[in-house]
Amino acid sequence: MTDSVKFWFDPSCPWAWMTSRWVDEVARLRDLDVEWNVMSLAVLNENNPDHYNSGFLPRALKYTRLAQAAQELHGQAMVKALYDALGTEIHVGGNSNPDEVIPLALAAAGLPARFAAHADSDEFDTQMRASHFDGIKRVGQDVGTPVIDINGVAFFGPVISPAPMGDQALALWDGVVAAASFDGFFELKRSRTREPNFDLTPVASAPAL
Repeated sequence: MTDSVKFWFDPSCPWAWMTSRWVDEVARLRDLDVEWNVMSLAVLNENNPDHYNSGFLPRALKYTRLAQAAQELHGQAMVKALYDALGTEIHVGGNSNPDEVIPLALAAAGLPARFAAHADSDEFDTQMRASHFDGIKRVGQDVGTPVIDINGVAFFGPVISPAPMGDQALALWDGVVAAASFDGFFELKRSRTREPNFDLTPVASAPAL
């Protein structure tokens, strides 16, 4: 049976990037039909000027606009290719300069340099906002990115570091899906003790209880 998965991401979020690598690994091992959708930290925080003053959200908006343009003009395959290319530059490469990130990502995704104009255009903002709120309405307002919907069951997260591989990826997937499928389940959380780790190698399993 193919699982229908919808994944909402902001290219700037390192935690969404980690989770997306996990979904990629599960898709490699299981039969998943994954749809990649844009959500926007800039839209999520548009009424909080302190976030904009940091410079992060205007930069993030460029990337979400670029990804939405890829969706509108070239479809799903290009959304994923561009997200992979942006994330590789931003997160793995540690590059915070959009004037460098965007040309490199476009080249890696196979898009022409002129496509960069979409990063500063509001042409597809209506579609980008609709995509954002489509994800948010499934899980509520007090969340961020990523949002995942699996066969109609939606949740925020999981927030993970590093992305598990192999059997660990599948075990986490099955556990998260099982928990989220219970209608009365809302939250499971502990304080983060590490920063995003972009190394895609297996980590030791937790000891058996």
